[in-house]
Amino acid sequence: MSRHLKQVPRTGRIVPVLAILIALVASLFGLTTPANAQGPLRIEITDGVIEPLPFAAPDFQPENAAAADYARSIARVVAADLTGTGLFREIPSDAFVSNITSFASPIAYADWKAINAQALITGAVSVNGDNINVKFRVFDVFSGQQLGEGLQFAGSTNSWRRVAHKVADIVYSRITGESGYFDSRVVFVSESGPKNAKRKRLAIMDYDGANVQYLTDSSALVLAPRFSPTGDKVLYTSYETGFPQVYVLDVATVGRRALSEQQGTMTFAPRFSPDGRTVVYSLSAGGNTDIYTMDINGGSPRRLTSAPSIETAPSFSPDGSQIVFESDRSGNQQLYVMPATGGEAKRISFGKGRYGTPVWSPRGDLIAFTKQNAGRFHIGVMRTDGSEERLLTASFLDEGPTWAPNGRVIMFTRESQGADGAPALYSVDISGRNLRRVVTEGAASDPAWSPLLK
Repeated sequence: MSRHLKQVPRTGRIVPVLAILIALVASLFGLTTPANAQGPLRIEITDGVIEPLPFAAPDFQPENAAAADYARSIARVVAADLTGTGLFREIPSDAFVSNITSFASPIAYADWKAINAQALITGAVSVNGDNINVKFRVFDVFSGQQLGEGLQFAGSTNSWRRVAHKVADIVYSRITGESGYFDSRVVFVSESGPKNAKRKRLAIMDYDGANVQYLTDSSALVLAPRFSPTGDKVLYTSYETGFPQVYVLDVATVGRRALSEQQGTMTFAPRFSPDGRTVVYSLSAGGNTDIYTMDINGGSPRRLTSAPSIETAPSFSPDGSQIVFESDRSGNQQLYVMPATGGEAKRISFGKGRYGTPVWSPRGDLIAFTKQNAGRFHIGVMRTDGSEERLLTASFLDEGPTWAPNGRVIMFTRESQGADGAPALYSVDISGRNLRRVVTEGAASDPAWSPLLK
């Protein structure tokens, strides 16, 4: 957590977690689920369809006058985070039989059962100058028990949305058994201007599109930003010299530097290693494009591939032992996996069409990719050995997947056919459900999801 936010445990009794959602999704798609994810609530899945869990999130209670607006706004962000997953359904306040009037009051479980609320989230907010304090609790309505301890988060009033995302992460985790992904950010390319004179600059925002900040101006074409494992740095490709070159940018200061400056070369498609010390990227020289690594602080590049084909879009496995990349060495674009130190590469894609932009899941079990086949583009996932390929989307142009920190959701760029088909950001669950557009101020492309913030 940042110096502005701290988590303070509150008294409470640990009780069994709500049984739900992810357990059955996991059984369908082979995902890992905690062994103790059992309890009184279940979400039924038929043919891959999840029935969202109904929950109630009354406005949090303001504990002083200055907290009134924050109390309602924080509850709304928490509810939006949960419903946005497609795994939860909020019960509207006009259906409530009773309301929460005090954070300390006993819960009238019968009133919440009457409207079929299976989970109840309550909270209270106090504001003192520029400081905000939020405490909350989560209840399993049908068992009549509190889920885990009550908690509170403290921060600045300027960071109230982040506090709300942290609350939602805890609620999500207690109900699903998985970590949340709401307290995270996305770096992307913001686009403006006509198609024949596009202006592109790097921007960063909360995962839900709020709090946009610009990291570069529009004086040079920028592409493919990628977060460091700690979220404090961004790698990207810039054409400010007339040729593509990889740059390293500090998010806090917006200071930047070229990763490497080698005469007669072009560098692009960079990504960090899991420990943040190494950058893997493509380097083109003398008509050949191969994959290299370099220490983030500089030094000599190390060449990992030497085929006479084009090797690009490398991505480390979470343990840092392997790299997945795309290559046309077989005659068209396919996916390959090789040791992180280089060496023999194994092809893992064998379906019809062309494969590109692979990226390893944070869980380590899946690889997301872009696929082009029969005039359509798809975002898909496969096991790391290439088995169990599944296509999650289909459109005129879908490309460039990036994983949520918990490996549950993928964000990508979509362009629609026609003159007004400006690029936009979309997200989809790894089950292929819950396709949603991410709200941005204008056209947007090349998203990269940060890790959970600290």
